[in-house]
Amino acid sequence: MCPDTTRRARGSVTVELALLLGIFLLFMLGTVEVARALYLLNTMQEVTRHVARGAAVTDFSRPEALAALRRTALFRDGFGDGPLPLVPNLGPDQVRIEYLTSAMVPVSPVPGCPQQNVRNCTLDPEGAGCIRFVRASICAGPAGGCDALPYQPLTGIVPGLAGFALPLSSTVQKAESLGYRPGLNACLTP
Repeated sequence: MCPDTTRRARGSVTVELALLLGIFLLFMLGTVEVARALYLLNTMQEVTRHVARGAAVTDFSRPEALAALRRTALFRDGFGDGPLPLVPNLGPDQVRIEYLTSAMVPVSPVPGCPQQNVRNCTLDPEGAGCIRFVRASICAGPAGGCDALPYQPLTGIVPGLAGFALPLSSTVQKAESLGYRPGLNACLTP
C-alpha cells in the first residue's frame, strides 16, 4: 500500500470520527435535557402532593409551620430556603397553598385558627368561612395569579426548550385537622 493512501485513510477516519462524535454528543446532551424535563414534571407533581397533604394537617395560622412545610416539600429540610436541586427557579416562594370552601373557591375570610374553622364548619358547612379543601400549586407569578413556571434548560442544545413552560402543577386535598387539637388551640374566647 502506498504511504500517501494510508495518510488519506487516516485523515478520512479522523473527519468521520469528528462528525460522528458531534452527532453523538448532540444526541446525548439532548437526551439528558429531555430526561431533566421529565424529572421536573414528576417532581413538581410530587412537591404539590406533599405540600397539600401536609397543609391538610398543619395549623394554617402559624406562618413558620407553613414555611417549614414548603421547605420540606422541596427537599430542603435543614438546608435553608434554596431552590429545588436542578431547578434554579423553583423555591419555597413558588409553592402556593390555598384554602378552599366546598364550592372550590378560596375561603373568605380565612378563619383565625383551626378552632375557628371547626366552629365555622359546624355552624355553616357550606359557608364562605369553612375550609373544606387545600390546594397546593407551583406558580411563577405573583400571589394574585398562577403562571406556569418557565423551563430553564441546562444547555441550548435542544431547540424549542428555552421557550417551554412547564405545565401548571396543583393538587387538591380534603382538609383534615388543619392543626386542630382539642384543648390546645385556643384562639376563641368562650
